Amino acid sequence: MEFSQVKAVVTGGASGLGEATVRRIAKSGGKAAIFDLNAERAKVLIEELGEGSVIYKETDVTNASQVEQNINDTLEQFGGINLVVNCAGIGTPGKVVSKGEPIALDQFEKVIKVNLVGSFNVIRVAAAAMQKNEPTEDGERGVIISTASVAAYEGQIGQAAYSASKGGVVAMTLPIARELARDGIRVMAIAPGLMETPMVEGLPDAAIASLSAAVPFPARLGKPTEFAHLVESITTNSMLNGETIRLDGAIRMQPK
Repeated sequence: MEFSQVKAVVTGGASGLGEATVRRIAKSGGKAAIFDLNAERAKVLIEELGEGSVIYKETDVTNASQVEQNINDTLEQFGGINLVVNCAGIGTPGKVVSKGEPIALDQFEKVIKVNLVGSFNVIRVAAAAMQKNEPTEDGERGVIISTASVAAYEGQIGQAAYSASKGGVVAMTLPIARELARDGIRVMAIAPGLMETPMVEGLPDAAIASLSAAVPFPARLGKPTEFAHLVESITTNSMLNGETIRLDGAIRMQPK
């Protein structure tokens, strides 16, 4: 699929990895719908990138009816959807037992609901819409890319919920890719390592320097633009399907 022909839904598209993806789509000539809760930040992006290229839909990705309505609205405005990039997520840490007390169950459930259930919620609705697309010469109707994490493989202490949610994203990628293959819809995931996102940028400089030094090469945090570049590479390379790609500079996370 040519990136200039993309009509995308980007969850979490108002900041971080999602914002970088929206920028790359718009600057390549494609269109992107930001599904996010940050209306103020989304408005700034629309003003910068152009209303013809970017639209905003206030979206809680865990809300089934809201996602269904916003997908339908985007279909009407764009005339179709052929790319989904799931970037919406939270990373609330919490030990299973802290000072003798078990973690509140709803804290674990919230992370799972946003990161895993939220990603699936968007996938299920978008895939149904993509099935109606006219296929390209290669028979392709759409591409779905979700955001996992290296924590899916090397979760640290305090990341039980986050690792479980991202592990679920990795685990569901292949079976969904196998199911949707008959429709010409590819399904992929990206597992970023340490990235320059709002979640990390709030740390002290010394902590950021320490994290950067832990990356074998390049010894720095990943850039959101590099994530967006990989999104474009996946979208334009039809042989990439059913796989999770690590974007991490070869880091392997330590227990803590």
